[in-house]
Amino acid sequence: MWDSDIGARNYDNRLVSGVQTDKFEQRGQSWYAITDIPSDLLIQIGEISFHLHKCQLLSKSGRMNRIIHESREVDIKKVILDELPGGTEAFELVAKFCYGSVVKLTATIITGLRCAAEYLEMTEDLEEGNLILKTEAFINYVVLSSWKDSISVLKICEEFSPWAENLQIVRRCSESVAWKTSSDPKYVRWQYTGKQNNDSSPNRDQVLSDWWCEDVSVLRIDHFVRVITAIKVKGMKDELVGSAIMHYAMKWLPGMIKEGSSGSVEEGTGSSNGVAAGNRGGLHMIIAMNKGDHSSSPEGKRQRTIIESLISIIPPENDSVSCSFLLRLLRIATMVNVAPALVTELEKRIGMQLEEATMADLLIPSYNRSETMYDVDLVQRILENFLIQEQIEISTPGREPMMKKSYDMNAKMRVAKLVDGYLSEVSRDKNLSLTKFHVLAEALPESARICDDGIYRAIDSYLKAHPMLSEHERRRLCRVMDFQKLSKDACMHAAQNERLPLRVAVQVIFSEQMRISNTLARDTHELHYQPIVQNRKTLLDETPQSFQDGWAMAKKDIDTLKFDLETVKTKYVELQHEMKSLENRYDKVAKLKHQSTWLNGWKKLSKIAKISTFENMGSGSQRNSEQLVKTPRRRRYSIS
Repeated sequence: MWDSDIGARNYDNRLVSGVQTDKFEQRGQSWYAITDIPSDLLIQIGEISFHLHKCQLLSKSGRMNRIIHESREVDIKKVILDELPGGTEAFELVAKFCYGSVVKLTATIITGLRCAAEYLEMTEDLEEGNLILKTEAFINYVVLSSWKDSISVLKICEEFSPWAENLQIVRRCSESVAWKTSSDPKYVRWQYTGKQNNDSSPNRDQVLSDWWCEDVSVLRIDHFVRVITAIKVKGMKDELVGSAIMHYAMKWLPGMIKEGSSGSVEEGTGSSNGVAAGNRGGLHMIIAMNKGDHSSSPEGKRQRTIIESLISIIPPENDSVSCSFLLRLLRIATMVNVAPALVTELEKRIGMQLEEATMADLLIPSYNRSETMYDVDLVQRILENFLIQEQIEISTPGREPMMKKSYDMNAKMRVAKLVDGYLSEVSRDKNLSLTKFHVLAEALPESARICDDGIYRAIDSYLKAHPMLSEHERRRLCRVMDFQKLSKDACMHAAQNERLPLRVAVQVIFSEQMRISNTLARDTHELHYQPIVQNRKTLLDETPQSFQDGWAMAKKDIDTLKFDLETVKTKYVELQHEMKSLENRYDKVAKLKHQSTWLNGWKKLSKIAKISTFENMGSGSQRNSEQLVKTPRRRRYSIS
């Protein structure tokens, strides 16, 4: 007789010859069929033995017929079936079926029993209503019509590879699950998790969208891929497919940060040896110490297989999965040495929706033991992919991109803010070179930043961490900053920042002075401009008294502001006059100093000339005196 879980339908088990029994007894490691005829065949599976009768097995199993008939022994007494799918549990059910006992089929045992029947070749050629036919009927009419049973069988099929795959059990169950996910959930009464979908459920709106994600996430990765592929063929929405992929990754990949968590790295529920650590440093330090062991360990290989499979089935449409999820996936992919081509593909996907990322997600540790703590080169490649996508969309505006993403200026501004925050964080690393900082800071065009306060904070942080920079390197670092885009507070801080080069501080002060001057000129023009309003007094008289009182107070405030502005303007003019006066005085002093220098020079030259003349005159008189002495005086003799 035969029984199943869908009704009390009985099947006649007519034997060709031999005896029938529904009693089996286990004695230690052996099973015995309780009959009046002694057993004549021993089936050995592992350490368990079954004492049975040849006629019962030969009438239903083609393999047993071939083994016994092809044996060299005249009267074979023992057959070893260690390769039987399902092992002793499945063969116990096969033996009961051969002896006509009632076997209750369930989703739990059907996979092993179907594979065992295939192995033993229990076909219709030997007997009508053989085990292959009965198990196939149960799978087609019971398992595939039930959501819970389809998931259960898919889960059990993991133990029966490749038999379950070759018998198309995995394919049929995957298609059944895919069909049910795209149908109305009210027709799928029971979930695999045991939760019932009914109209009184307070979360029915959520059940109607992604109620199936939790159930399919219990499958092994290869079966999960089969299910998701079949679901995509059925036309499921990309965001729901992406939701299932993210749910699966959170369940099976330790280290994935769950949505809404405050920067903590949580373990995946599918792993018993995950590492829980902080987002900053903890996980990085643990993995960095055992990077080689982790990537080559069985757990590392399992994670690598999961990540590579998930990347291959992510829908190509943009926003099917979040950018934060992709970055967390990339973090683990770099840790377990995923294939470079898939890592590149993941970086492109992240670049296409980089404006949705957060700074914490970009802080990916450098698992390749490079000089820097964080993988700055990886972020640089992601940013390049973002800019490449922008150029493609700008250069071909008429095309329909595969990614449903419309580029706008706001996206570039959000990315610029994100990059500035990232630079502020990684700049604290003493091993970060000036070139890497400079290249990443200048990757975005100037138009992407309306305010440069963020890049100024990053520069100041870098100067703090690198106090030994030369003056030339400091000026080079500050070239990425536009002083005219700094806020008032940033300018005040920069003017007093001793870490900045002196020339940069002067430029900041000059830029702020020019901005104040332009603001004063603009405000003065606006205050002097009075629009012509006809019959203003009439209009005011017709308005309520409360409005007139408010207008009078506002006018008084405006007059006060105007007076203050005129005062500031007057002071500014006075300062300009004083500055001009100081410049004139300085010019005069410089001119006088220049003239005094030349006068002193001429005085010295005159003095030297006089001394020379005096000396020449002295020497001449001396010669004359000597001549007078030497020449005797000639007397004049007169005859008078």
